Amino acid sequence: MAADRKAGKKVTRADLEAKLTEIDAELSDTGEAIKPTAMAFGIGAIVLILILVFVLGRRKGKLATTIVEVRRI
Repeated sequence: MAADRKAGKKVTRADLEAKLTEIDAELSDTGEAIKPTAMAFGIGAIVLILILVFVLGRRKGKLATTIVEVRRI
């Protein structure tokens, strides 16, 4: 397109629409191809966060537990 402008041609609305349609088609194809990988990564991240929260919660619970010793006299 830059060569067209140097030659004296103007960029028309049809040129812009054609280029934007081409870009949109490429992005749609890329998005559809990445979707399964992104889903798997997201689910894996959620599971990892839940495990981390569980482990940290157990540790916190063990540290905060009070031990009461009962003795009979």
